[in-house]
Amino acid sequence: NMDAYFETVKDYLLELNFTIIQEDKEDGVFVVENEESGIKNTVLIVSEPMVIVEQLICELADDDPAIYQRLLIKNRDIIHGAFTLDDTGKRLFFRNTHECENLDLNELEATLNSLAILLSEYSDELIKISK
Repeated sequence: NMDAYFETVKDYLLELNFTIIQEDKEDGVFVVENEESGIKNTVLIVSEPMVIVEQLICELADDDPAIYQRLLIKNRDIIHGAFTLDDTGKRLFFRNTHECENLDLNELEATLNSLAILLSEYSDELIKISK
């Protein structure tokens, strides 16, 4: 059930040394950070049957098709998760989804590691394309 999944995700986050900045059991939301890996304000939403991991990366400076092309090319390199845009097409996110019932510690760790690597290795590029 939802409560059990919420508690499981919480246990995993703590085991992975994440600081839980915000927690809303009713909405199934965590906001977490881990300074060592450069992860800040990452949102996890436990919404059965899915656990969503989402990180706002930046606002895009303009509608240059070359930017979207670079982001989609980069998506091929991201092993766990992908770049996505919100409904406005202006805000760039990292996002990954997991099935609640299959989620294990290693899977969540892989997603968060993927995000950490992306933030560190791709940061110069992200600065260029952001406002």
